[in-house]
Amino acid sequence: MTARGYILFALMALALAGVGAFQSWQLAITILNMSLISAIMALGVNMQWGYAGLFNVGIMGFTAVGGLAVVLVAQPPVPEAWAAGGLGALLGLLLGVASILAAVVVYQRLPKGRLRGLAVFAVLVVGYFITSAVFGPATQAIEAVNPASEGYLGGLGLPVVLAWPVGALFAAGVAWLVGKVSLGLRSDYLAIATLGISEIVIAVLKFEGWMSRGVNNVTGIDRPVTRPVDLQAAPWVQSLAETLGWGVGQTASVVSGLGYAGLFILVLGVLIWLSERAWNSPWGRMMRAIRDNEVSARAMGKDVKQRHLAIFVLGSAVCGLAGAMMVSMDGQLTPGSYEPLRFTFLIWVMVIVGGSGNNWGAVLGGFVIWFLWVQVEPAGRWFMELVTSGMADGSDLKAHLLGSASYMRLLTMGVALLLMLRFAPRGLIPER
Repeated sequence: MTARGYILFALMALALAGVGAFQSWQLAITILNMSLISAIMALGVNMQWGYAGLFNVGIMGFTAVGGLAVVLVAQPPVPEAWAAGGLGALLGLLLGVASILAAVVVYQRLPKGRLRGLAVFAVLVVGYFITSAVFGPATQAIEAVNPASEGYLGGLGLPVVLAWPVGALFAAGVAWLVGKVSLGLRSDYLAIATLGISEIVIAVLKFEGWMSRGVNNVTGIDRPVTRPVDLQAAPWVQSLAETLGWGVGQTASVVSGLGYAGLFILVLGVLIWLSERAWNSPWGRMMRAIRDNEVSARAMGKDVKQRHLAIFVLGSAVCGLAGAMMVSMDGQLTPGSYEPLRFTFLIWVMVIVGGSGNNWGAVLGGFVIWFLWVQVEPAGRWFMELVTSGMADGSDLKAHLLGSASYMRLLTMGVALLLMLRFAPRGLIPER
């Protein structure tokens, strides 16, 4: 990393310290943790776009798949739900997979023509009705088990940290399926495919309650760091609070947040180390050659499609890892909170502002943009109050301006992106 990069990271650290000193250390630690998660997501997108020029607009879906892994791995199983329809649900899923495989076999065995199309259609229709007859009643029975707090199968009851690599594997699996279908076509087809898959994933999380409780959300997920409410009783926390002159609750919250920060920094450190080694290796030079000129790379005998598939899967796995980390920190899975603005557009802004093709730039972009995302809204509210301070109470214009303060966040993101594209199109830390 260049001297410019060190200076920018130092300024970012000063900004976080300023939040702690003038606002709240709890807020500063919260911003730090979410910045670390956002930086990991931006690093994954930078692998796809900065390394290979792949335009993935389905980041939200891969993040959500990683979050689902936390539920399936860390939550305890629900015995009543398993007894009511667990085996039926698994059998239904197996029948669905078998129907698809049977259709593939029929397609491969029969000669090209109308008969093959009709046979594949018939296999899929019959498989659908058989699967529905088994899967439907089983899932209804599962969702009827104590729906106020359960109504799903639960998970394996394993330590939540184990869900992080599983989340990466889940996202990688989905990316492999998408990539096998859409890679090799024009880049806009990849964008359409990833966008569609992203919406499908969110729809599944919302409506398949037997798996993720749907819009009822999964709460009370075990956390890798002790919760603040449990830390308050610890004598050393009480002693630390007395030394610092803080409240016990505030001290426990900061200590818990620092625990997450330590874990996230460790993960980000490993990822950035591996990314830098890959970027500076012959493999990284090959990926940049493919990105810059696919025709020449093919002429040199490189399998461009397979290389694109590998980097697409790798970047999506990193996004899935970040999604699992975020759910484990929140202690809950809320499918309704996954929105393209937050989990796709904002991540792209981080990559562009930080510096596409530079790993450290993607990390810096994650910090800068998330910091602005959090701080601009209260700053916008303060600015609007200042502007309208001289207006009469009850004024329609004053009410309109105060009500529009929340949109300052979106305006600021748009302006920041436009300014970067105009004056520093290569980002804060450009690709070397």
